[in-house]
Amino acid sequence: MSLPSSLQHLDVLEESGLVKSRKAGRVRTYRLTPQPLKAAAGWLEGQHGIWNRRLDQLDTYLADLKEQKS
Repeated sequence: MSLPSSLQHLDVLEESGLVKSRKAGRVRTYRLTPQPLKAAAGWLEGQHGIWNRRLDQLDTYLADLKEQKS
């Protein structure tokens, strides 16, 4: 990956709040900020339960359809 591409990715991550940077002279140091990821993980966990229930309902529905055709 080229340096300009890397810097572009880091800019996007910084704008989204996932990393913070600090510049000392010519050196820029980046560090992760985990809070936004924790919020996303909590949301994904909730979605996981919803989709598991929906897929279970679909499985039941498809099994019923298969039984009706037999």
